[in-house]
Amino acid sequence: MLLDLSEEHKEHLSFLPQVDSAVVAEFGRIAVEFLRRGKLNVSSDTVQHGVEGLTYLLTESSKLMISELDFQDSVFVLGFSEELNKLLLQLYLDNRKEIRTILSELAPDLPSYHSLEWRLDVQLASRSLRQQIKPAVTIKLHLNHNGGHNTSILQTDPATLLHLVQQLEQALEEMKTNHCRRVVRNIK
Repeated sequence: MLLDLSEEHKEHLSFLPQVDSAVVAEFGRIAVEFLRRGKLNVSSDTVQHGVEGLTYLLTESSKLMISELDFQDSVFVLGFSEELNKLLLQLYLDNRKEIRTILSELAPDLPSYHSLEWRLDVQLASRSLRQQIKPAVTIKLHLNHNGGHNTSILQTDPATLLHLVQQLEQALEEMKTNHCRRVVRNIK
């Protein structure tokens, strides 16, 4: 599987053949450090674009678990020298496990569904209005989060609930498209 680098990322990496291999190794170290700390205080656009390009190259390659051959083929398309290609490959091989660990730590810890209880309440009349029909749906949502349980109580009218159901069904249908499948596969 080859990486599909955008023109912007190719441009960010285009300065690498013009610098010494020690500088490329340092940029690689900075890119990994950027992944560790999440910020980089650099004023030079060239350095910043170079680090961003290397960061993107390393994170995408690590995320997709690209083989050595596929990584070499992906970098070969950029037109770098053989020495630079070997240096980038070594940088990738040395740091891909750590990058995957960092990326897994950055993934959000979201609550998951446990159970749902619901009740339909209908107010037929009140003291002031004799013939009033006012339906309300009460939902008790139980979620698992960080090993504990969290409960939320929601109340809505049936029209809003119907609209919510339609939106969720539309989202589920959209998840079946090829584009969404690719995105989900690359997130994992």
